Amino acid sequence: MTDQEADQSRPNANDPTSKLIETLEKHRGERHVIVLQDYPDPDAISAALAHQICCSRFEIETDIIHSGRISHQQNIALVRLLGIDLIRHEPNLDLTPYRGAVFLDTQGSTATAIVKALAEAKIPTIIVVDHHETQAELNVEFKDIRRNIGSTASIYSEYLKNGLLMLDSTVPEHVKIATALTHGIITDTGGFVYAKPEDFQAAAFLSRYKDADLLNQIMMQERSRQTMDITERALRNRELAENFSISGIGYLRAEDRDAIPQAADFLMTEENIHTAIVYGIVTDKNHDETLVGSFRTSKITLDPDAFIKEVFGKDAAGNYFGGGKLSAGGFQIPIGFLSGVRDEEYRQKKWQLFDAQIKQKIFSKIGLKNKNTE
Repeated sequence: MTDQEADQSRPNANDPTSKLIETLEKHRGERHVIVLQDYPDPDAISAALAHQICCSRFEIETDIIHSGRISHQQNIALVRLLGIDLIRHEPNLDLTPYRGAVFLDTQGSTATAIVKALAEAKIPTIIVVDHHETQAELNVEFKDIRRNIGSTASIYSEYLKNGLLMLDSTVPEHVKIATALTHGIITDTGGFVYAKPEDFQAAAFLSRYKDADLLNQIMMQERSRQTMDITERALRNRELAENFSISGIGYLRAEDRDAIPQAADFLMTEENIHTAIVYGIVTDKNHDETLVGSFRTSKITLDPDAFIKEVFGKDAAGNYFGGGKLSAGGFQIPIGFLSGVRDEEYRQKKWQLFDAQIKQKIFSKIGLKNKNTE
């Protein structure tokens, strides 16, 4: 008997693992698309890898897609070292071969372009697994959303422990799953600072199968010069209001988008700061622009999900511009019609307008006056 077999409680027919197995068995032999948020993090990537490998048990072919770029140094290392194949969604990507969609670490609000394309192709959503606040009513075959867990990777670790796939430390693919999921848990719980009991249990289970040296290699990546420059810009531009640090960093390339949450993490290290918000306008190769922000807090009574939803609201279709989980969140607001003008004077006027609007909304929410708008 293996360690995993010895650990397994016997799940009943109504537990999430059994329901997921039943769902996958129902779709045996199909081809599915695994959808991640536009800029996927280790939690999303690791869950996708686990789901993809587990699907082979049911003869289900899968592709993992996202719309943005992989730019965080650890994310690049994770994908390259573990050989994870991610497909970047483009408007001309053919979705017709897929019989169903799987959303992991997102419920679609952070992957709007893909959601629209799937709807146009009439591809149903089969599975949603996430640990963020419920974003909308979901009509899917299998849904497992647990805000009381620190990472989606922990949920997939539970599935594995309960029999979705019997891990074997001599099988390279299984070692990859365990290593990736461990990284996902570590990053999404802030190095276990915000971990729940389920996250610790998941990490303990995975410890028997992970490659510690490979995990260390992934996590020890140095910050790029661009990331350091953007962090310095966030520090220089920050406005302090009581225990909040709020910083608009202007324009940045899509390739550097992951520097925004890293800058927010850095601002959190300043003395007497319990909440940091960093945002900027991200420009892609087509000159489309999106205002992207990251929210970090150590204040237990401050709910990032509620804060972001109340401050930034919804788009015309009723979808929130952002949301969050315990201690962290993010938001994305399309610039739309105002995107794409390259004249520098116009760009700066546009940034000043958006910067002032974001700050006004945040300061109004926390009940303080913005010194720049008095």
